[in-house]
Amino acid sequence: MLSRPIGSGVAVAATAIAGLVLAALWTPAQSADTDELLRPKRHFSLDRPGDLTKADAITVYDEIADDMARGYAIAEDPTARGYRRWRRYNDASYRSQTHGNRYVNNYANAVAGKAGYGNLKEGVEMAPGAILAKDSFTYTKDRDLFAGALFIMEKLPKGANPAMADWRYAMIMPDGSVFGDTDADTADRMEFCHDCHKQKAEFDHLFFVPKEYRRRFLND
Repeated sequence: MLSRPIGSGVAVAATAIAGLVLAALWTPAQSADTDELLRPKRHFSLDRPGDLTKADAITVYDEIADDMARGYAIAEDPTARGYRRWRRYNDASYRSQTHGNRYVNNYANAVAGKAGYGNLKEGVEMAPGAILAKDSFTYTKDRDLFAGALFIMEKLPKGANPAMADWRYAMIMPDGSVFGDTDADTADRMEFCHDCHKQKAEFDHLFFVPKEYRRRFLND
């Protein structure tokens, strides 16, 4: 591992990104049986998450984002290959409790933006073809930095998957392997995503970017 100062003197131990298949799911201190790993009921949570200032989170992400994207792109999923060219709706990576205390970023394609993703209101419904991508990384109290998974939500045509409110959920690991996809035979691995997003059914199952991290755009 390579240690280096980042931002305001935070020492971060960086590991090779491409091989961290399980970093998005667990830490060595955690344990779970095989069924729980393959059919999770929630995101596996980090036991000892570390804190990054907003400035440090920006610096860290700027350094690792391209490498993470190259790892996801191995999956040959169109979203994994193109999401970094989309608009990012947060101004700095932020720690998400709903994603196991990982630092995340919110990207959306033009269809989602036109449908009002940047200004969510009750009753807003994403148009078919709207896609959201959330990449992630883990920072621990021991100052270890790990690549996390890429989480994808894609709005399907009306009636394509009523059980999921016509959303497709997918999770791509840091090495490009696909952990689960509701449009594939691994759909049962992703059911927990929709179970969580049902909390926001009135906003077409979408959560807000925290206010203090939202980017403002003149044309929204």
